[in-house]
Amino acid sequence: MAITKNAMIRYQTLDRCFKNKFKKYTVTELLREVNDALFEFNGTNSSIQKRQLYDDIRFMESDQGWSIPLERIREGRNILMSYYDSDFSIRKQPLNDDEKSKLRTALEVLSRFSGAPQFEWVQETLPILRDKLQLSSKHREFIKLDSNPDLKGITYLPVLYEAIEKQQVLSIDYKHFKASDSEEITFHPYFLKEYNKRWFVFGRNEESTQNNWNLALDRINKINYSNHLYFPDETDWDDYFFDIVGVTKPSNRPKELIELDLEKSIVPYILTKPLHPSQKVQLYGNQTKITINVIPNFELTALILSYCPFVTVLKPDYLKAEITELLKTSLKNYDSLR
Repeated sequence: MAITKNAMIRYQTLDRCFKNKFKKYTVTELLREVNDALFEFNGTNSSIQKRQLYDDIRFMESDQGWSIPLERIREGRNILMSYYDSDFSIRKQPLNDDEKSKLRTALEVLSRFSGAPQFEWVQETLPILRDKLQLSSKHREFIKLDSNPDLKGITYLPVLYEAIEKQQVLSIDYKHFKASDSEEITFHPYFLKEYNKRWFVFGRNEESTQNNWNLALDRINKINYSNHLYFPDETDWDDYFFDIVGVTKPSNRPKELIELDLEKSIVPYILTKPLHPSQKVQLYGNQTKITINVIPNFELTALILSYCPFVTVLKPDYLKAEITELLKTSLKNYDSLR
């Protein structure tokens, strides 16, 4: 049974009625709710009759649908319907057979682009989608993503995505990492980026008038919609991030050539997983050096430290001194534990 646009409107309307904790619906009331929803979306000439309503309910109760736990209570001549469990919803259920079939078809079409320029991401994404959506012939997971299941703020991701798409200004209650209290920020969202298992949203803070203000989603307490006029943005975000490691871009600071010496054992790893797209390799006998051309920031320092003692900064001198001091501090901390 193919699920059309109108059918999905009907199923979702019935689902909303069945999960209502404060009301149980008769067939007549359900029919009115469904037809009102169809009229609101399509206009005239899209209403259904009771026979179609009964077919829809039977499909929702079936294994091919969502196996909904529907309770029927007779009250006089009427039968009242609702879910046994008001927390149940078809939105929370696994994909049914028809949905899986449609997704398989869509993924097959998408797979045809996997070798084309600008579609390299498809080759990586397809197996993840097949696994997570349980579209393989077997039902156990084959892939485990390196994610953070305890990450706060991830629930704001759909809200922010929709606000960017619809150009909606937001009022965000935000608590900076070092602040004791939160603050209210009127924010024009432009771009979402994930780095090091954390999500960040970039946009315009009305108080600062900067279009590259970034907020970590795990520091957001609350989001409300604002009636302020949206300030559009034309930033090329791919270009914006190309000159840095991570998400922090210091203002008015130029790119610099960072020269690093690699210990032999780490060379294959760094060569197959470059620190930055600008990475270039220099071989001097048995010694391997790499250079990257970036704007120095906190994330670059943290990345270099994560490879100690296998990576040594050669240039610039101030970065070499900074890394040295951080390592000395770390060593003192360990010495204090003895």
